[in-house]
Amino acid sequence: MRALITNDDGIDAPGLAALARVAAEAGLDVVVAAPAEEHSGASASIIATEGTAVTAAGGKGTVHTERRELPGVAEAHAVHAAPALIVLLALHGAFGPVPDVVLSGINRGANVGSAILHSGTVGAALTAGQGGVRALAVSLDVGLREGGGEHWETAAAVVARVLPDLLAAPAGTVLNLNAPDVAAPDGVELVEAPLAPFGIVQTTMTEQDGDDVRLAIRQHRADDAPGSDMERLAAGVATVTSVPTLVTPAR
Repeated sequence: MRALITNDDGIDAPGLAALARVAAEAGLDVVVAAPAEEHSGASASIIATEGTAVTAAGGKGTVHTERRELPGVAEAHAVHAAPALIVLLALHGAFGPVPDVVLSGINRGANVGSAILHSGTVGAALTAGQGGVRALAVSLDVGLREGGGEHWETAAAVVARVLPDLLAAPAGTVLNLNAPDVAAPDGVELVEAPLAPFGIVQTTMTEQDGDDVRLAIRQHRADDAPGSDMERLAAGVATVTSVPTLVTPAR
């Protein structure tokens, strides 16, 4: 089976490399196509880095791609586009045979609750699902810590446990996986959990000052949503959630 590996943190992100490694170790034929630059929060945007939109009115745009060398990866592309657009291109054969599965991540930071709507990591997976391809979005709960010391291999080990079920699932299945940032993957419990009704943080408008709008970030408590993906992840448990697409495609 052919696997497209993408993310929203960019082609040089360590989580991307860890995800590509675990996919290859599972026997998948791996191709990496990831944004040349970070596209966090891009959701399912289909905008190229240069601002070229894919339109339904016959408009034409150019998406620039570059071949890259990644350790252990036979084929890798840095794409000047948001992750959802990369997935769309892959579904049309831009990076070789159409993938049987799309793996997106490993994102630096959790993607839980209804806030996954805004995630470029999840947006790529949902775009694959809409195209009738199985997909998994993967995130590592590093909190607000600055870069360095993340346990990417822990998240990768949890991915290895989820992959067989994903590959056996119906076409178009989309799963969202979050792993705790701990050093010992063998001790990590994995549970199915529903999405929390909100995300870890919420952006709100606090006031308007002329032409400027001031925003504030509000952080939610995990125990405000007992039994949810957010609450279980905060307790050190890996969570997997099935995310419905808008339409169940026939494939």
